[in-house]
Amino acid sequence: MITEQERKRIIALVKREVVPAIGCTEPIAVALCVAKATETLGIRPENIRVWLSANILKNAMGVGIPGTGMIGLPIAIALGALIGKSEYQLEVLKDCTPDAVEQGKRFINEKRIHIALKEHITEKLYIEVCCEAGPDKAVAVIAGGHTSFIYVSRNETVLLDNARTDVQEEEEQLPDLTLRKVYDFAMTAPLDEIHFILETARLNKAAAERSFEGDYGHGLGKMLRGTYEHKVMGDSVFSHVLSYTSGACDARMAGAMIPVMSNSGSGNQGISATLPVVVFAEENGKSEEELIRALMLSHLTVVYIKQSLGRLSALCGCVVAATGSSCGITWLMGGSYEQVSYAVQNMIANLTGMICDGAKPSCALKVTTGVSTAVLSAIMAMENRCVTSVEGIIDEDVDQSIRNLTRIGSQAMNETDRMVLEIMTNKG
Repeated sequence: MITEQERKRIIALVKREVVPAIGCTEPIAVALCVAKATETLGIRPENIRVWLSANILKNAMGVGIPGTGMIGLPIAIALGALIGKSEYQLEVLKDCTPDAVEQGKRFINEKRIHIALKEHITEKLYIEVCCEAGPDKAVAVIAGGHTSFIYVSRNETVLLDNARTDVQEEEEQLPDLTLRKVYDFAMTAPLDEIHFILETARLNKAAAERSFEGDYGHGLGKMLRGTYEHKVMGDSVFSHVLSYTSGACDARMAGAMIPVMSNSGSGNQGISATLPVVVFAEENGKSEEELIRALMLSHLTVVYIKQSLGRLSALCGCVVAATGSSCGITWLMGGSYEQVSYAVQNMIANLTGMICDGAKPSCALKVTTGVSTAVLSAIMAMENRCVTSVEGIIDEDVDQSIRNLTRIGSQAMNETDRMVLEIMTNKG
């Protein structure tokens, strides 16, 4: 039984992890760190030096920056300094204008930005920014979470130095989740306390619909919605799940100025945890309460799995996010807790090992693979079909299967991560 205190902690956790973001969260987190350093400096910087962990670098290299028509870190850094406001968090660049972009281009051309890999750190999410103007300098450091500042200083004055203490305190306060607890919470929490999760449906559906009107990324969502929906895919709930999810991802990765609701620091994870559930619920005439509970089940499952995987890893986040949506869909199909756990086992058996090779337009392809597998896994679960513990990395205990998945993603694939980054940075 979930106590009231535990319920409040779970709600606080979801509200912390499911937040709006404009643009890919890695370059946006860098822009946020630059904005904070610039504000601390008090004047426009003359030079900006940035040191990043390999995973941040990987995820920020090939993705569009909202409102700029440009790709990559330099413009995100320039705009963070010129128009960024740290109070906006992951919407730090929402005040971007064409004039600001032109100023940003000049800032880049004047060679004022220097980006380097931060050596000898174990933290996969690490951003260090030093802004300088004349004799003054300001330093800001984000680590552990996309908006988690652990250090801020101006010249010799240290304004914030949390090192690891805040992170440790946060970890100590985290609710001790299992899949059963996630399910029970989503099914029993008072509706008015979890009604806020509906905002994920509104934001992420609007992002998909905006993408159908434009031409973003590889246009996968629009493509699936067009001729192919009738000729190949069929005009079905399944094809609509794929087109909406990939469409929102197309727009986001191409740098559209469209907010999405992220999960655990990733907009694509937020999209993948939300839209399959929303489309399935709407097209099957489910009630608002059923949609709220299915969305909470999906999003909290993702948060739970990400707790042991870490925010950034060599494992593609859509594997985790689609596992959440598979749970939501299974429940909407009338599935029991046991069938929801079957869906998770089926997902882990299928998608473990999909690599993350950075944030970029082709993420829409991986997201589509994830959510198509989510539907497949839910269908199998409803037929009481489940990959068994004699097969591969699946354990009889679903929570142990989740730990097996996250151990592979956070530990075993580290060498894969290094190789991926080496390939990405040594092209041509």
